[in-house]
Amino acid sequence: MQIVSRAGLAAGLRRALSGQGCIGVVPQERPEPYLAMLAPDEPLEHPEAAIAIATSGSTGNPKGVLLSAAAVEFMVAATHDFLGGPGHWVCALPVHHIAGFMTLARGVVSGLGTSFADPSLVEPLPELGGFARKYISLVPAQLLKALAAAPASEWLAGFDAILLGGSAIPEGLVERAAQAGLRVVITYGMSETCGGCVYDRYPLAGVELGFEPVDGGQRLTIASPGNFLSYRLDPEATRQVLEDGRVRTRDLGYLRGGKLYVTGRLDDVVVSGGENVDLAQAQAVADRLLGPEVLALLDVPDARFGARIVAATTSAAPDAELLALLGGQLERAAMPKEIRRVGSLPRNPGGKIDRASLRKEFDGDGR
Repeated sequence: MQIVSRAGLAAGLRRALSGQGCIGVVPQERPEPYLAMLAPDEPLEHPEAAIAIATSGSTGNPKGVLLSAAAVEFMVAATHDFLGGPGHWVCALPVHHIAGFMTLARGVVSGLGTSFADPSLVEPLPELGGFARKYISLVPAQLLKALAAAPASEWLAGFDAILLGGSAIPEGLVERAAQAGLRVVITYGMSETCGGCVYDRYPLAGVELGFEPVDGGQRLTIASPGNFLSYRLDPEATRQVLEDGRVRTRDLGYLRGGKLYVTGRLDDVVVSGGENVDLAQAQAVADRLLGPEVLALLDVPDARFGARIVAATTSAAPDAELLALLGGQLERAAMPKEIRRVGSLPRNPGGKIDRASLRKEFDGDGR
């Protein structure tokens, strides 16, 4: 396995897609944890593996995901087919995670290339006037900030599509973007599916969605030529997720009119004092009431209740005021038992709230 970062990724990807070995993608800064995970000196489990890339780690420790060249090329073609044709891509996300990586892969496979923009979308922004079609991928936090800054918002209006995914989308964000003249496509996917495989709720051509009953709903499963080969050096984790080539996700949902509706996650349902609390649903309520960058709900271990719900917030408002707002909308079990102030709500590269980091604010409590 050849290790590459952003500077050598395009050339390495061309070699990998042409059958000249496997590349492991790591960040330019602090690559050591990724190197340990991808184990480049160990033999590959699959001779057809072309890409080794890390999961986001939003629901546990990050894992190395092995992808074939055929899977990457299938998802590139399916994406361009949905969007109306190939185009030039702009990467404003970390390339060592799947959303950023696939923007570069689409530019390499199509031959139309990829430009890079600062993740904060500050000037100078790339000049893209010479391309017939232009695309970019963003997470919701980036789009929120861009809509508040005229240069970024006006620049984004020139794109044929803005892929938006990676975390929960705040209520009204897509409508605000449309009013600003931005063409947003909501995506759903993960590292194990080569990124987005469902666009605007519709599975891409060749992607088949299924469901299996579990406690609390229907678990989403995905069959696709874009699915991963295995987790790097972790056959047990692979067996839990990949069954007969079908990815068993941690998401709950259903299909209606051919469209996918995700209703929650198995990982987000915690038991506190004998009652189930869906953290994803509770967080959506908090975001609607307070804004998406104000308060994060999370669970921490508790000797009496098993888990207790707490909150980290950037708000200076008194606890009583925050609890009064939440109390009218949240079930009793979902109400935070404690609130602590933080300077900001940390997020992982995919835009999701980094609850593992926030739990450190409560380490030792309730044990």
